[in-house]
Amino acid sequence: MGVKIKKRFKNSFLGLAAWLLLAGFASCNSGEKQPASKVVPDELVTAEGKKEMILLTDRPLNLETPLHYFLYDFTPNDEFFVRWHLSNMPAQVGLDTFRLRISGHVSKPLSLSMSDLKTKFKTVSINALAACAGNARSFCDPRVPGGQWKNGGMGNAKWTGVILKDVLSMAGVKPGAKSVSFNGMDEPPLPSVPDFVKSLTVDHATDGEVMIAYEMNGEPLPLLNGFPLKLVVPGWYATYWVGMLNEIKVYPDTFKGFWMDKAYLVPKGVANGNEKPDSLAKDMTPISRLDIRSIFVVPEQGSVIAAGQICKMQGLAFDGGYGITKVELSTDSGATWVQASLDNDLGKYSWRRWRYTWQPASQGTFTFYVKATNAKGETQPWHHWNRSGYMRNEIESLQIKVEKSK
Repeated sequence: MGVKIKKRFKNSFLGLAAWLLLAGFASCNSGEKQPASKVVPDELVTAEGKKEMILLTDRPLNLETPLHYFLYDFTPNDEFFVRWHLSNMPAQVGLDTFRLRISGHVSKPLSLSMSDLKTKFKTVSINALAACAGNARSFCDPRVPGGQWKNGGMGNAKWTGVILKDVLSMAGVKPGAKSVSFNGMDEPPLPSVPDFVKSLTVDHATDGEVMIAYEMNGEPLPLLNGFPLKLVVPGWYATYWVGMLNEIKVYPDTFKGFWMDKAYLVPKGVANGNEKPDSLAKDMTPISRLDIRSIFVVPEQGSVIAAGQICKMQGLAFDGGYGITKVELSTDSGATWVQASLDNDLGKYSWRRWRYTWQPASQGTFTFYVKATNAKGETQPWHHWNRSGYMRNEIESLQIKVEKSK
C-alpha cells in the first residue's frame, strides 16, 4: 500500500486509564498496575488517516482499535480497525478513472463510475457492525495461529451507498445464476498467493440489505478501510466486506476460490463454530453470520476501587441481526445473574450498549462475568475454541479489586 507508519510501544492498560480519567468516563479508580506477567505491551502506530492504533502486522497493514474508542456508539473513522489480506495495494485511487465492473452471467455488463453510483441508484444508509472473524483470537486457550486480536478487531458505523440488488438488477442477472463474487484492488505479492475474492449466493446478494458503501459515518471511506467502495454484508463477519471493491461477477454455478473453499472455515452444524483441540471437526463450512457476544469496555481489567465507591460499568453486546434483548452480569460464576440496562437500539445489525452501576460494600477481589441474550433466545457459552480462533464468543470476565476506604 505504501502507507507510512510511525511506531511506539505503550502499555494499553495505562493508556486506557489515562484517557478515561481525562475524558471523565470512568468512575472506578484504575491506579493499580496489573502484574507485569499479565500486561502485554501494545505497539502503537499512526498511519494515513488514522490516529494511534495497535499494530498487528505492517505487511499487509492490520490495525486494532484501542478499547476506549468503543465508548462512542459509532467508531470514529480515524480509529476504525484495519484488516487486509494482501500487501500490494494502490497508494491512492483516482475517482475520475475508477470504475466498478459487473460481469459474468448477466445480460448487460456494466462499468459504473462513482458518479453513476451516486446518481443512478437510490441512496441508502444502515448502521452495522463490522467484526473480524478472528476478533479476540488472542484470548483462545489453547492458543491458535493467526492475527492476535484482542477485542478491537471490530467497529460500528453508519454506512451509506447503494443496494447491491439494484446494481445487479441493472446488469440483468440471467436465470439460473447461483453465486456472486467480489474482488478489490488489493493484489497478491507473489503469483503463488491466491487473490482475495469472496462470494455470496445470489439469494443473499439480492436480499435488499447487502450494499455497496461509499461513505462511512457521513464521510468518504478512509483509504485504509476500503476507499472508494466497500461491500457491506450486514450481520455477517467482515471477511465478506471486501474493500476497494472494483469487480463483481455473477456465476451460473457455485463460485470456487481459496478464500471460500480453504480459508475462513468453521465446523459445520456446530453452535458458535466450537470444537475441541483433541477432537477436531471433519466437516467444515464457510463462516457466515455473526454469533452473539458481549464485552466489557469500562472499567478495565484489574481496576482498583474503594469499598462504598460507585462504579459505573458499561460494555457492548451484538449478534448477527436478531437483536440483543438482555445483558446479564454475575459475580458468583454464574450461580446468579443480575440484569444490566440497555441503551437505545441503534438497529438490529448495530451493537448495543449495556450499563450497570455497582457499589461494593466490602473489600476483596471480585470477578464479573457478562453474557448477552438475543431475540432468538441464543446466549453465550462458558468456553469457546476452534483451530482458527474464529467466532470467539465465550462469556468474558472482568476482575476488580476493592480496597478499604481511606
